[in-house]
Amino acid sequence: MVKDVISVAPGASVREVASLMLERRISGVPVVDGERRVLGILSEGDLIRRPELGTDKHPAGWLSVFLSEDESARDFVKTHGMTAREVMSQPAICVAPDTPLAAVVRLMERHRVKRLPVVEHGRLAGLLTRADLLRALVAQQSVSPAASSDQELRDRIDSMLRHEGWASSAFVHVLVENGVAQLWGAVESASQREALMLAVRSVPGVRDVQPHLGRSMAG
Repeated sequence: MVKDVISVAPGASVREVASLMLERRISGVPVVDGERRVLGILSEGDLIRRPELGTDKHPAGWLSVFLSEDESARDFVKTHGMTAREVMSQPAICVAPDTPLAAVVRLMERHRVKRLPVVEHGRLAGLLTRADLLRALVAQQSVSPAASSDQELRDRIDSMLRHEGWASSAFVHVLVENGVAQLWGAVESASQREALMLAVRSVPGVRDVQPHLGRSMAG
């Protein structure tokens, strides 16, 4: 995560926040109070519907007639608000410093967000973005140790495939020689064959994958 987080106060003006994001080349900022408690998130997506741009009308068009007066009022505040508190998305979806990356990804996908504030003892401690996940991916791949022998490499491949649910229906025997993995057996589909090759190729130490895979008979 990024520990030196750029944040804004709830009373910051929309213009100030927009200028800050452009200056720092960032697409969103946490909104925090005086005690660094996270109140919400303000991103580019919160600023694209504005009367200054002529884009403040509800994108649903005719569907907007089905909004209640309360929903319409909240939508008006969202698009016409002048401070960070008025236009931010809330509540902010937050994580703890020890939240597993798998859980972080699930939250990002479920809530369709690109950044998650990291909160410790109730206060902002950092920010985790999709770019940070990419950096973790590159770092992990660069430090993953390669297998010391063909047997160890084969054991790693077998172990990995046992934990992939989509591979359970494939009949695959793995042979490894000089780092080249040969896959013998049968698969149920072309997609399963492609996934097998990709999975085996991703194991550190595999130099090449040679598939000898037929199609299993249905039924």
